[in-house]
Amino acid sequence: MSERFHIVGISGSLRKHSHNTQLLHNAAALLPEDFRFTLADISVLPLPIRIWKVNCRSGEAVCRAAAFGEWLLISSPEYNGQLSGALKNALDWASRPALQTPLAQKPVALMGATPGMGGTGRAQVGIRSLLFALNMDSVNRPEFLLPQSHTKFDESGALTDPMAQQIMQQLVDNLVTKIKKHANEQ
Repeated sequence: MSERFHIVGISGSLRKHSHNTQLLHNAAALLPEDFRFTLADISVLPLPIRIWKVNCRSGEAVCRAAAFGEWLLISSPEYNGQLSGALKNALDWASRPALQTPLAQKPVALMGATPGMGGTGRAQVGIRSLLFALNMDSVNRPEFLLPQSHTKFDESGALTDPMAQQIMQQLVDNLVTKIKKHANEQ
C-alpha cells in the first residue's frame, strides 16, 4: 500500500538522542503502512524576535521547509515545569501568519518524557494551552507522560516499559483515527 498520510514529529529537545526523540521514533514504528513519518529539525529555526524585526517572511519559509507537514506528533521534555523554548519557538514560527496559520484544525498528538517523577505533566498543560490557541485538533486521551525515562529505554532506544508501550499504541491509534476522519471530511 502506498503512503497516503504524512506525520511530522517534533521533539522539544534539541539533543540528538534525547528520550523525547526516541519516543517519536518508537511511535513512528507503530504507524500503519499507509503513513509516512518525518522527524523535523527545529534547531534550524532562528529566534523570532530577531528575524521578525528584519525579515518575517524568511523565517516563515525556513519553518515550513524545515519542519511542518500534514499532521503533527509532538514529544517534549519539561524544563522548570514548562515546555522547552525550542518547541515554543517552532510552534510560534508555524503559527504565522496569525490569521491563516497552517496549523489550524490539524490533528496533533502530544507526549513527553523526563528523567524526573512528573512525566512532563506541567509542561503538557502549557503545550495544550498553546495548541488550543493555535486552533489545533488535539488528541486528548490518553495522556502520555513518561517519568524516569532514563530507566525506560534499552541501548538501541527502544521503549521497554510495557505499560508505556500500551499507552503509546493507544495514543498513536487515536491520532491515526483522527487523521483519517479529518481526511474524509476534506
